[in-house]
Amino acid sequence: MLNSFSSSLSVSMRTSYHLEKTAPCSYLTAVFPFTIVLSKQINKRILRTCPFAGNLGFKTINNREEVEESFSASLNLSSPSSLLFLLPLQTGSKGNPSSLRTLSVDGHFSFDEVHHAAKDFGNRFQLLPLAVLYPKSVSDIATTIRHIWQMGPNSELTVAARGHSHSLQGQAQAHQGVVINMESLQGPKMHVYTGNNPYVDASGGELWIDILRECLEYGLAPKSWTDYLHLTVGGTLSNAGVSGQAFRHGPQISNVHQMEVVTGKGEVLNCSEKQNSDLFHSVLGGLGQFGIITRARISLEPAPDMVKWIRVLYSDFTTFAADQERLIGAESTFDYIEGFVIINRTGLLNNWRSSFNPQDPVQASQFHSDGRTLYCLELAKYFNRDRADALNEEVGNLLSQLRYITSTLFQTEVPYIEFLDRVHVSEVSAMNLPRFHFTFNHRQPQ
Repeated sequence: MLNSFSSSLSVSMRTSYHLEKTAPCSYLTAVFPFTIVLSKQINKRILRTCPFAGNLGFKTINNREEVEESFSASLNLSSPSSLLFLLPLQTGSKGNPSSLRTLSVDGHFSFDEVHHAAKDFGNRFQLLPLAVLYPKSVSDIATTIRHIWQMGPNSELTVAARGHSHSLQGQAQAHQGVVINMESLQGPKMHVYTGNNPYVDASGGELWIDILRECLEYGLAPKSWTDYLHLTVGGTLSNAGVSGQAFRHGPQISNVHQMEVVTGKGEVLNCSEKQNSDLFHSVLGGLGQFGIITRARISLEPAPDMVKWIRVLYSDFTTFAADQERLIGAESTFDYIEGFVIINRTGLLNNWRSSFNPQDPVQASQFHSDGRTLYCLELAKYFNRDRADALNEEVGNLLSQLRYITSTLFQTEVPYIEFLDRVHVSEVSAMNLPRFHFTFNHRQPQ
């Protein structure tokens, strides 16, 4: 029975080891080196006689000969259960971290405090890097990537740029590789050009909220946004950058004049529609696979003072989708149009009252959202204070063309920056809510 024992043992997302049982020892098809971890249930006599480190049962295997020597001389694996699992060795299997220590950079590498770089917003993957680079200059990034490139194909060391770590699928993580903390990048100061075609030059590690604040000092703002502004320029431009303005201006990647990029060979190149255009279009929305964005020139427009912010609900998807399409295709319409689905939200309209005013408070108080699937249109019209009266008439005409549930019309007027930063404001409010702790008394049967 033992002679025929065979199993495939997956120990990570990327590695699978095959164990073939043949008396008196076991052979493993694997990439060396790796670590063997023995079951805690193993016979104490075996632990005393085997060459494994201490009583913990760890052993680094460097080649096939050591597999045979260790297993045949000490374990003989009388039962498959004595082998619990295999782990790839975390140092040296993908690259040589010691070579990174010799690099001359303005910033610094961290080889110990790296656990935070194995987490992101999605919280689905935890891939531990060998090192985290905190660059002070673009040269630091280029030097590191060039060094890894020159290590050649025998090295599997990978690199990932990490902004505010809002990725969902581990894109900002590098298993046994190097994570570059873009927020530590220090480059030329943000520059706002206020001429006929205004733009802002900003570092790839700059947060969009800081770009907004700087541009508002000049009465300007980027044309297209994401719903959450506490993200880096390089991060959203490596994806797309989509929000409710995209139907009019396109995503954020459609509003970039030029970029500075560090390529996979460690070259620092400028690119635009006319210069290195293949690189330009590959990097924008390229998920970091074609280069790291270290600087971007972003198109601006005059910024409004205020925003008329509106929400309405639908119970029928077909009606909801038709109204949204009508608004997007209209010549005169809202500046921001976004739709989303709400499922079984208790007291939905009562929650909205903290930010909005209901058109009909009595009907709104009688509306029940519990157990229902509803569709929300979120709309915004930008304006300056001297146009408030004309704006109300324009908004009224637009709303009159829609077929929403009349009791669910909520609206308010807020400063432009408050509207754009609304998700972060809600995030902070949620974090400051009191946390309740419950104690349950479990009654024992009498």
